Amino acid sequence: MSLSKFMEKQTSFNPLVIGATLFFVVLLVAMILIAPEQTQTLLNAAKSGIFANFSWFYVLAFSVFLGFLVILSVSSLGNIKLGNNDEEEPEFGFLSWLAMLFAAGMGVGLMFFGVAEPLTHYLSDITTGSAEHKQQEALLHTLFHWGIHAWAVYGTIALALAYFGFRYKLPLALRSCFYPLLKERINGKLGDLIDIMALLATLFGVITTLGFGASQLGAGLHQLGWISENSFSLQVVVIAVVMSLAIFSAISGVGKGVKILSELNLTLAFCLLIFVLVAGPTLYLLSAFSDNIGTYLSNLVKLSFKTYVYEQEHTSWFSGWTILYWAWWCSWAPFVGLFIARISKGRTIREFIFGVLVIPSMFGILWFTVFGNTAIWLNDGEAAGTLGQMISSPETLLFKFLDYLPLSGVTGLVSLVVISLFFITSADSGIYVLNNIASRDKSLVAPRWQAVMWGVLMSVVAIVLMQSGGLANLQAMTLLVALPFAMLMLLMCFSLWKGLSADKKYFDTKVNPTSIFWTGDKWKERLEQMMNQTQEKDILRFLKHTVLPAMRELRQELIGKYDLSVQINTLFDQDEPAVELVIQKDLMRDFMYGVKSIGREVSEQLINDDNLPHIQHSMTYEPYTYFFDGRVGYDVQYMDQDELIADMLKHYERYLSLLDDVGQELMAHEQTELAE
Repeated sequence: MSLSKFMEKQTSFNPLVIGATLFFVVLLVAMILIAPEQTQTLLNAAKSGIFANFSWFYVLAFSVFLGFLVILSVSSLGNIKLGNNDEEEPEFGFLSWLAMLFAAGMGVGLMFFGVAEPLTHYLSDITTGSAEHKQQEALLHTLFHWGIHAWAVYGTIALALAYFGFRYKLPLALRSCFYPLLKERINGKLGDLIDIMALLATLFGVITTLGFGASQLGAGLHQLGWISENSFSLQVVVIAVVMSLAIFSAISGVGKGVKILSELNLTLAFCLLIFVLVAGPTLYLLSAFSDNIGTYLSNLVKLSFKTYVYEQEHTSWFSGWTILYWAWWCSWAPFVGLFIARISKGRTIREFIFGVLVIPSMFGILWFTVFGNTAIWLNDGEAAGTLGQMISSPETLLFKFLDYLPLSGVTGLVSLVVISLFFITSADSGIYVLNNIASRDKSLVAPRWQAVMWGVLMSVVAIVLMQSGGLANLQAMTLLVALPFAMLMLLMCFSLWKGLSADKKYFDTKVNPTSIFWTGDKWKERLEQMMNQTQEKDILRFLKHTVLPAMRELRQELIGKYDLSVQINTLFDQDEPAVELVIQKDLMRDFMYGVKSIGREVSEQLINDDNLPHIQHSMTYEPYTYFFDGRVGYDVQYMDQDELIADMLKHYERYLSLLDDVGQELMAHEQTELAE
């Protein structure tokens, strides 16, 4: 059996996407194994280059993502539902939905950095002033890294995936997000390129998390006294065991495995949070929580655009923390975004944005307040600086921190379970998303052996990268693959806006006002008009033989019977030929009803559609009304003379009714200005 036949019959893979991705991964692993020092030097150089040249780009891009979602949420576009129709009900309950998106989003990271990051910032030179001010700034920087900006990246890509997947009924795939820009080309090589970029970003984003999780689980086992040393060999065993459980969970399906694990894990994490809150300085933490929210919100705009260009002494901190985080969130975006989209069917855009941005961010603020503020409080008090001495080993800090609280054995064990479950959930969700991105047909069910393949591949790459350069190598690869994907996401925002605008226009478009005059008497004539693409000569004929006679007939009646001053203006020599009926007034603005020829371009897609043989020209023309007060007109090409007269009288009746109301002041004022 040939390779192509095997791929088609035995896998769900897109050959080009999976082939290019595996080639890159195998090449990287081979380089590390064959020339570790040279590869390490190359990765470090690439990392430094990104820090030096693209930090500003990451800062602006993340602010664009956040601003984009905020604008959508407050606009009328926020009412659009992520479903096949407006009656679509959510697939998961609200609490289950929140638990799943939170667990898949950053659970391992919260456990790893909950104590370590606030304490590290507190003891660095990025914070200044008194101990209280340093603590406030340390929490501010931590919350900025883990707050609404991170979830804005997830929300942007998840919203695009859910919208085009459920509303446009396109495959739930990254390439679908570019349909308004690429149209059917998303199914070609450009679509494959998008999937390759997304697959690489996802792969290394999840692998980086595996590295953090493995090192912290090893530290926890050592701290509990179950092992003598947190060695590299132990971390390899941890990765193998956890990945095996993740594969088993992935095979059970998203609706069962991930949902159950996510809800259990969030419950345990919340119990751990409540315990630390109660066992620690409770009143102090509750006050700090309120203060941290205020400090975070009041500094949000400033930090969103800050590049430390005027604080060169802090640029290394800025690169090593903020930019590295921004790259990490970008690399996780296709993974988390696709997973969130999968579980968000049936929610409105406004509800979706609120759920993805606000709820997890508030929980993150609470988490870092309880763990971070308590760690700093202990370090300055009972621990006497012991915790601060361990910031170079962040994987051990959580367990050392728990030693200073009651029931450290129990809480340490619960922490291990929570980390393990977060670890399994992330890997489980990652396998599902990797299969989806690499699939040639998103509706295909991936064979079970593919879950095993992804699990083994992620484990091997994580082990090789950690063995050669530790977590630094994982972070370097995250930076490399995240940069092009961040650029792609900006283009995705434009594509989504274009799609949403078309959606709103489509559903807001009402039946042509002139159709109120239609009866069944002339339906064949109307149909013939509809099935002929009108050109400018057709509109000129309509103006001369239908509109102009209607205006003359009405003018004759208004002059002969009612003695009004009426004139007709024929403007056939203009760029937009027109005919106007003007009823003159002495002290008021004149009434005017005009019809002019308006040209508009026809999309090439419609011209090339074999099912629309009547559309052959790149331009079509329509007779549009315009009025004395500048109101938006409409197409009147289907009206006959009597219907046009009725339409003119309808607007004249409106004009007369306004003379005794607000229109009198407006129209009289304008007439006075003209006279002067």
